[in-house]
This record gives sequence, C-alpha cells and structure tokens, in this order.
Amino acid sequence: MLEIRNLTKSFNGRKVIDDISFSVPQNCVFGFIGANGAGKTTTMKMVLGLLNADKGEIKVCGERVRFGATETNRLIGYLPDVPEFYGYMRPKEYLRLCGEIVGLSEKTIRTRSDELLELVGLSDVNKKIGGFSRGMKQRLGMAQALISEPKLLICDEPTSALDPIGRKEILGILKQIKGRTTVIFSTHILSDVERICDRVAVLNKGKIVLESEINDLKIGRKSKTITLEFEKEVEPDEVLRALGKDNIVPTRCEAAETSIENLFLEVSK
Repeated sequence: MLEIRNLTKSFNGRKVIDDISFSVPQNCVFGFIGANGAGKTTTMKMVLGLLNADKGEIKVCGERVRFGATETNRLIGYLPDVPEFYGYMRPKEYLRLCGEIVGLSEKTIRTRSDELLELVGLSDVNKKIGGFSRGMKQRLGMAQALISEPKLLICDEPTSALDPIGRKEILGILKQIKGRTTVIFSTHILSDVERICDRVAVLNKGKIVLESEINDLKIGRKSKTITLEFEKEVEPDEVLRALGKDNIVPTRCEAAETSIENLFLEVSK
C-alpha cells in the first residue's frame, strides 16, 4: 500500500529524515514508532504531498506521490494529531461537508455518515462540535478520515493527548476497521502499538533502526514484560520501589501520557 525509498528531508540544514526506506503491506495496522520530534509527522506530511522531499520516492498503491495537489490523496484518509473543525457545525453537518469535498453523492454521504457516527460512538450526539471533548473530537476526526472509504488511513499520534478512556476508544475503533483498510498508526506509546499493530518500523534520529512483524519482536524477547496502567498520575519511582521484590527487577520506566504512566518491568522469575 505504501512504499518509501531513500527518503531524505532537512530543515535549515538539519537532516530530520535521513535516507529512510520501508513498506506497508495491505490490510495491516502498521506502527510507525518514534519519540516526539523523531520525524514521524514530517514523514507523514511527505506521504500526503504536503512537504517536498529533498530526495527519495514515495508510492501509494503503486502511484508516485508528488508535492502539491497529488492525485494519490484520493486513496488516503488522514487524522492529524490535533484535528481542526468548524465549531458551529454539528457532526452530521461536518461529515456532509467532508463528503461533498471528496465528491460523494448525497445518498452516499447520508449512509456513510450514519455508519461512521455509529462506529465512533457519536450517533446520538447532536450538539455543536465546539462543545466536544478532546476525545469526541478525535473520534469525529476518525469518521472524517474514513468518509471516502480510503485504501490507506494515516493516524498521526491519535492517542497522544487523550486520557485512558479516550485512548481505549480510539484503539477500539482501529481494531474494528482492521482488515477493511490499511492503517498507519504513528505513535510514541509502545503499549498501544503492541495492542493493535501487526508490523512496526522504529524511527530514531532520522533513521529507521528496526522494521519487523510485531510477533517476531515478541518472540525475540528474552524475558516477559508487565505493563501497569494507572487511571491517575503516579510517581513512577514510588511504584518501582513498592514492587522492588526479589523476583521483580525494575529496568525502565516510560511515561505514556501526562495523565497515565506505563511502567515496564522485567520479570526475572
């Protein structure tokens, strides 16, 4: 569905993307992993033709992506990390506008809108978008991205600013559409990747340092990993000290969000 070959991009003389290559198979959820600022969004914008690559080639469904008004965007649905809306509109009005922009018939727009609002849990919501929570906006953004039944869905950090319930809702939607479209799931939250992704590529300092099937990564682990998720903010060091027993060896801790801490602990016995 997506082929990237020798892609390079620099800003003000600093190389952000350094000669990366990877491919995304059809009908999978592909995790594009990297720390904040690693270049994930830059890569996605080049796939969408919104940024001009310094070097390299991008193909979507075998068609070359070109900077500007690229024809390949008819095949892509896009959910940015912070989707923007017309706050005075209601969900169905907004989806009608999106459907008209991509050239859908009135009948198709009505049918698809009803299906998608049901999928994202907004079928009974008729208030203006300006009054939506962050999670509701992300779910409406997902419906918008799917309105044209794209062959490739790009989700750029869709769970990055959500609370645990909002993250669970977005991951649930992605699980439901798995198999109906190919998904690129850009994130820095490793636990989300493990839950829904089939294949991953890891971006670090502008380079792809790992590309693998998720099952191969799991098999390759020498020890088991436990992930603890807390509904409220906690101090990682306190939890690690509390679990510092002889049979549990804490090795690292990563904060997934400001509202949730994921603690990764290696089990030695």
